[in-house]
Amino acid sequence: MVQLSAIKRVKGRAPLSVVVAIIGGLALAGIIFTEDLRGLTVKEKATENQREKKRTSLRTEIRTSALLSVEPETAAPPPVPKMAFNASRCSVTNGYWTYDRSKKLPYTDQTCPYVDRQDSCQSNGRPDTDYLYWDWHLDDCILPRFDPVSMLEKLRGKRIMFVGDSLLLGQWLSFVCLVNSAVPDTPDAKSMERSRTLSVYTVKEYNATVEFYWAPFLVESNSDRNISLGASGRVLHVDAIEGHAKHWRRADILVFDSYVWWMTGYSIKTVWGSFGDEGYEELDAWVAYRLGLKTWANWVDSNIDHTATRVFFMSISTTHMRSEDWGREGGIRCYNETWPITQRGYFGSGSDRRMMEVMSGVLGRMRVPITLLNITQLTEHRVDAHVSVYTETGGLLVTDEQKADPQQYTDCIHWCVPGVPDTWNQLLYAHL
Repeated sequence: MVQLSAIKRVKGRAPLSVVVAIIGGLALAGIIFTEDLRGLTVKEKATENQREKKRTSLRTEIRTSALLSVEPETAAPPPVPKMAFNASRCSVTNGYWTYDRSKKLPYTDQTCPYVDRQDSCQSNGRPDTDYLYWDWHLDDCILPRFDPVSMLEKLRGKRIMFVGDSLLLGQWLSFVCLVNSAVPDTPDAKSMERSRTLSVYTVKEYNATVEFYWAPFLVESNSDRNISLGASGRVLHVDAIEGHAKHWRRADILVFDSYVWWMTGYSIKTVWGSFGDEGYEELDAWVAYRLGLKTWANWVDSNIDHTATRVFFMSISTTHMRSEDWGREGGIRCYNETWPITQRGYFGSGSDRRMMEVMSGVLGRMRVPITLLNITQLTEHRVDAHVSVYTETGGLLVTDEQKADPQQYTDCIHWCVPGVPDTWNQLLYAHL
């Protein structure tokens, strides 16, 4: 009976090992299900986070591109901060022009009474003024604005003299107008004396003079006074300079230029000795240029005390005589050009590289330190800023009939004042 009862109890209940196995299996299945569910939840959250990040990034990109007015994929990186101008570290040739219609002009040819008619594009009927609203910016440095009061303080009790051709005459006029904007418009505050050879603007309160001396070749020539003498009749005295240079002594700041008058032909007539001699020699323009610059350099080295006088030399002011250079086939040089050349690093045929090499070679071997103001690259782009037909010829303003013949009357050598020469003086101011 006992055995039978035990057998019955076994049949009515599962063995303990089986129960434990079943319970363990169910628990493991529950754990696996929970982990899978948790994994799915985490993956779903991660996916949703990634989607939200993408949506946020896209919204930010769209907002940024809207501010920059460019497509999201072409948005520019933030600009690198520029350093303050340092003459020894900043390159004035690496830069770009920017347009600012809100720019306040330092002067106009109406507010500055000294602007020559040949440079006064506004008074001579130029219809557009956009060429006035461009600023030259350096790639890596901040170019300071021309401050007329600060400049006058630098000139207190001093003479600054510009020596050269009609291009430097335009720069001198620009400089005079820039500082004149800070001088009272009364006779006892300033004076101006003009002549064919020497012109002097005086600011009496500062006992300062801003002078221009006409010497287009720097060395002496038979056309220094007779400027109407054609290129074929010019004869240079490439080893004589004292007739001009005696006027440059005791200046505190000297600014020189000489280039465009050397480019009137492939050869230049030169003499040694007096102009009365019958014979002359024809030299290649670049050979004569080197001889003339060496004569000038020898005078500077022998007569200038660099601790008392600072000497600057302006590089080539480029011309724009071939509209094909900037891709305007059939154009008439700079006529009707109203926008700068935007190609970065543009270099046209208006700047003779061989002449530039002569210039840098002579200046580089001088004992007196010379600051070369390299205006060539920044000037290359400004095809829009020449006087064009808004100038004078033979001492008379170009007539409407002559303006209708731009092939003959377009001047793509000289610059409107105000205009590009103001930028040259901004560079000069930065160095001073």
